[in-house]
Amino acid sequence: MSSAETETLAIVRQADPDRYLAALYAPAAKRPALLALYAFNAEIAAVRDRISQPLPGEVRLQWWRDVLASGDPAAAGGHPIAAALLEAIRAYDLPLATFENMLEARIFDLYDDPMPTRTDLEGYCGETASALIQLAGLVLDPGAAVKTAATAGHAGCAQAIAGLLRLLPIHRRRGQCYVPLDILQAVGTTRDDFIAGNDRPGATRAVAATAALARDHLARFKQEARTLPVSLRPAYLPVSLAGSYLDAIESGAVDPLEESAAISPVRRHWLLLRRALRGW
Repeated sequence: MSSAETETLAIVRQADPDRYLAALYAPAAKRPALLALYAFNAEIAAVRDRISQPLPGEVRLQWWRDVLASGDPAAAGGHPIAAALLEAIRAYDLPLATFENMLEARIFDLYDDPMPTRTDLEGYCGETASALIQLAGLVLDPGAAVKTAATAGHAGCAQAIAGLLRLLPIHRRRGQCYVPLDILQAVGTTRDDFIAGNDRPGATRAVAATAALARDHLARFKQEARTLPVSLRPAYLPVSLAGSYLDAIESGAVDPLEESAAISPVRRHWLLLRRALRGW
């Protein structure tokens, strides 16, 4: 294992343990590319955490665009994730346009603009989580992956919306709100009250409605996943945890506005193993 591969493995294990564990179910030869994808995703998802103003974040995302467009590891200046990602793109002929769209979607994270509608939220999830699943599928089995765009779309929306609900405490402290305005309006509350916590009943309804949207995509994914090839399962394994995260949020086991829903390590391993062996 190269030094870049070692570093990407450590980054994903720390920043994204769900995808890290899922990658371990992939063939050994495919893991470095999967981990490069997941490390890249973790890196661009965390840009907001490292800035105090949006402009430096946009500069960072532009740096990624330039490196990927160049295709030259030397342009990465020794950045281990960039080096590993460029190798994965070269080895598996991954489409650069998908990465460009991912980076464009992540601009939203840098600002506190409202998410206008459910359709906009689904689009954001599609360009981020769903796209990542598709890219992982192209690494694992490109012939099968090109036939599963709808499956990846629903899977990514379910996974991403569950993830956004888990991050509500962080987003609220920043003044961010990924719950769409049309959902907030439908349940009788406002974005400002949701962020400030001034309308607890309204916030509870908004969380429930957003969780229901995730559930809808999860149900559609499970229907599609009945015919999912075994070769693609590792790309979809993290989605198997979305239902348990939603269970914790909907059951009242945690206060989603103040706490992040979690799964015990034993249950996480069991859910991933079951789906890896049996599928959906």
